[in-house]
Amino acid sequence: MDLILAFELMMLVTSACAGLMSGWLWWHSRYQQSLAGLAGFGAMMALWCLGHVFVIHDQPQLGRYLLLANPLMPTFFLHFALRFVEQDKVKAPWLSWARRHIGWLYFLTALVVLLSWSLDAGDVLQSIALGQVFVFHSYGFLNLLYTVTLGILAHAVLWFGWRYHQGNKKRSIVAMFLAGGWGLLLATPVVFPSFGLDWFPYPMLLLPSYPVLLVYGVVRYQMLAVNALANRALLWLVMSLLLLLLMALVSSVFGQLGMRALASVPGWQLWLYSSLVLLLTAACYRPVARLAERLIYPGATLDQTLINTWRQQLSLCQNWSGLSEKAAQLLSAALKQKVQVELPLASGGPAIDSQLKIRCYPQSGRWQVELLGWDDMTPGIRLVAQVFGSLLGSSCELLAQSLQLAEAEKQQLAQQHLVEMGALAASMAHELRNPLNIISMASAGVDAELRSHIQLQLKRADRLISDMLVYSGRLQLQYNQIELEPLLQSLLQQFDWQQVKLELNIPSGLMLRVDQHRVQQVFLNLFDNANAFLRNQADATLRVEVAIKGDFIRVWVHNNGPALDPSLTTEQLFRPFISKRSGGSGLGLAIVKRIMDAHQGQISFRTDLGWPVSFELLFPKDIPDV
Repeated sequence: MDLILAFELMMLVTSACAGLMSGWLWWHSRYQQSLAGLAGFGAMMALWCLGHVFVIHDQPQLGRYLLLANPLMPTFFLHFALRFVEQDKVKAPWLSWARRHIGWLYFLTALVVLLSWSLDAGDVLQSIALGQVFVFHSYGFLNLLYTVTLGILAHAVLWFGWRYHQGNKKRSIVAMFLAGGWGLLLATPVVFPSFGLDWFPYPMLLLPSYPVLLVYGVVRYQMLAVNALANRALLWLVMSLLLLLLMALVSSVFGQLGMRALASVPGWQLWLYSSLVLLLTAACYRPVARLAERLIYPGATLDQTLINTWRQQLSLCQNWSGLSEKAAQLLSAALKQKVQVELPLASGGPAIDSQLKIRCYPQSGRWQVELLGWDDMTPGIRLVAQVFGSLLGSSCELLAQSLQLAEAEKQQLAQQHLVEMGALAASMAHELRNPLNIISMASAGVDAELRSHIQLQLKRADRLISDMLVYSGRLQLQYNQIELEPLLQSLLQQFDWQQVKLELNIPSGLMLRVDQHRVQQVFLNLFDNANAFLRNQADATLRVEVAIKGDFIRVWVHNNGPALDPSLTTEQLFRPFISKRSGGSGLGLAIVKRIMDAHQGQISFRTDLGWPVSFELLFPKDIPDV
């Protein structure tokens, strides 16, 4: 191919690329205003390349106007750089001032261009390398110097922004610097004729890459769609180069085999025809791929829109039951038949009568998906189920992480609330005990009966204050080994049981590793509650029995006192200030639950053990050191 024709072709390709990029950037500048300046840069570059084409085609005056308008390119780029780097973290008064007065720079640039057009700034001369070329002289060098100065200023602004920005913004600036260096290397030969160097500008044959790389460097970290487009473009370029090498090899082989007709076909024609075939293949790829997918996977109706809808709907679920129901609903609607989704943590969902099941469960830190009952389904339907199962597994993992974070935050808030409540309770206890002490001392002068009544109420108030301090304070456990049976015997002796029958069924020598003081408080509260209801009841019995099952030591405290109100749920029973006992503080069972939780144990109220009132305490056999 003739070198002049190659140069002209590359200038046209560069102009087309820059023009298309300019239009695309202008369209997206509605959302990112800084792209408007870059769109203007691309438009001027497209006109500048056309100027070279007009010079070659003997249109010197039009070509001269377009080439001498080149100062507009760095002006637009400087405007883009000012808007691109300016944001809240870049505090530079001169930067804001320059952006606000950018109109004066456009005015100055227009003045330089008009002067270059009206004065003796350049001519079109004959060249051995390109036939006709534009050369700068006289005022044209002022035009060129002004252009270079604006380019340096634009990159200085980018360098200033690079020092302050982080992340994608900083990477975009680095990409612009690299693309700018590449563009400078490619465009430098344009001034060779102005210095008497009649050389062919080989680097300018690669000029189409400059606007593409520049724009891609700017927006690749901002718009994901651009990266997908770049991926397809790079694939097309690589395939074209491979095709070019293949055509050269085929032409050489045909010549060796005596097929002169094929060997004499110009290489550029072979490459052009092959490129058209490649374009046609690329255009037919998607329809053919969809047809092949329908043939191999009949019944499959997967597309990106459906997958995005699934992902969005599954991500909105905030609990396991909701995720299970939504997943079953989505997949059943897609396949037009009932599908059951089983999650190990989901409960209370509607039962679905279906042989098709998707089971999702955690294993070794990852969520596994298992398809049950799909063997008789067509490959297309199984493909839909597999893709949906993959999305469901990812959604389960995200939901588990979300719930863990929510639980951690809840515990942190609860801990903070307990600290605040403890400080408030300590302050209130101090303020209440002072007047109670005064009342106690003042009651010394009254008659014995009234003094006894006052002292009884003072003890009740003091106990309420003590219970409030225990419940609201932070539990610091000090573990040690204690034998359970002697401990319970000593605690039972502290109460006036009157005619209550006491029974202990505890293995001899059974040891617990607990905080002795806190566990004493647990059993004291339980015994105190039982004593309050059993003392005046005939045939009253309190029974404590112990069994070791699994990883827990289970302690049951039974009594045949009055049954609890059926309206009082187990959850309500262990809340503070829920008391059915006359004279009780309402904190006894709440304190018991706090102590058991601190021991990593449990307490529950049971009605299925044959006693009107039964409390079950679970102590872990092995408690780690704290």
